[in-house]
Amino acid sequence: MTRAHVRDGAALVSYLAWLEENMENGPVSAEGTVEGMDEVSVADELERLRSKKEFYQGLSFETISSSGPNGAVIHYAPERGKCRLLNKAEMYLCDSGAQYMDGTTDVTRTVHFGTPSEHEKRCFTRVLQGHIALATAVFPVGTPGHKLDILARLPLYRDGLDYRHGTGHGVGAFLNVHEGPHGIGTGVRTHYKGGFQAGMTTSNEPGYYEDGNFGIRIENVLVAEPCETIHNFGDVKYLRFRNLTMAPLQQKLINRELLSPDEVAWVDAYHKDVRDALLPLLEGDGDERGKKFLLRETEPLG
Repeated sequence: MTRAHVRDGAALVSYLAWLEENMENGPVSAEGTVEGMDEVSVADELERLRSKKEFYQGLSFETISSSGPNGAVIHYAPERGKCRLLNKAEMYLCDSGAQYMDGTTDVTRTVHFGTPSEHEKRCFTRVLQGHIALATAVFPVGTPGHKLDILARLPLYRDGLDYRHGTGHGVGAFLNVHEGPHGIGTGVRTHYKGGFQAGMTTSNEPGYYEDGNFGIRIENVLVAEPCETIHNFGDVKYLRFRNLTMAPLQQKLINRELLSPDEVAWVDAYHKDVRDALLPLLEGDGDERGKKFLLRETEPLG
C-alpha cells in the first residue's frame, strides 16, 4: 500500500507540474481561461500519467476535476464537451485515485494558477490546520471515528466555516476506495463499535466550499499504527496515524502567519518525506519538469 501511494504521488507531481506549465504558457483569453485546458482534458492527462506506473489497473473512481465555482460542488463530475476551461484567476480542485495491484489511492489537492486572494489563502490554511490536527492525533485503540471528527473541524470553526461531508473513510488495498467498516464523521460507519485498530486506513479530507466561488479540499490516506506514550493509564494501547499519500501542498496558498510552530514543523516534515519518496522516481523517469516542481514545493516554509 505504501509503495502504491509513492508511485501514485510521482504521477500526481508530474501532472501538477504539467498543469502549471500549460496554464502559464498556453493561449489565454480576456477572461483568463486557457485554450484547450478544460476539466475533462486535463483529467485525461492525469489518467495517462498514472497508467504508465507499475501495477496500474485503472482509476479507483471518476476524477473530480473542478475549476472555480465547480469546485464548490462536492461530488462534481465534469462532462466532456460541456465543462469549464481552467482559469488563471481561479482555484482548481482535483480529487482522484487509482487502483494498483498493491493498493488503492485517493488524493485531493487544491491549487491556484495565479495570485490567490487573502480570503482564499485563509480558507485554505484553515482546512490545512484541520488536516494537520487529525494527522497528528494520538488516541486509544478502539476509538470510533465520530470522536475524531471534531479535530478536523475546530480550525474551521474559528472562522465560522465548516463542510457538509464526512472527514474520512476507509480505503482498501486493490479493493473499494470506500472500504468499511470504519470512518470519520457523523454517519453510521463512524460509530462502528470496534473503532480504530492498528492497520486500518482512512482518508483525511477536511474542506471548505463557497457556492459560486471556489472549493478547497486537502485529502491524504492515513494508516493507523501503534504509538508508544509516556504513560499508559488504565493499561490502554494507543494509536497514531502515518501518511501514505505523498504529494506536496501548494505553498502559495498557505498563510504562514496563521500556523503555529508545530504546524509549520509538520508541513516541513511532511514535505521532506514527500521529497525523499518521490525524487528518485522522477529522476528515474527523466521528468525534469516534475523534479523542479517537487523541489520548489517541498522547500521548508521557514
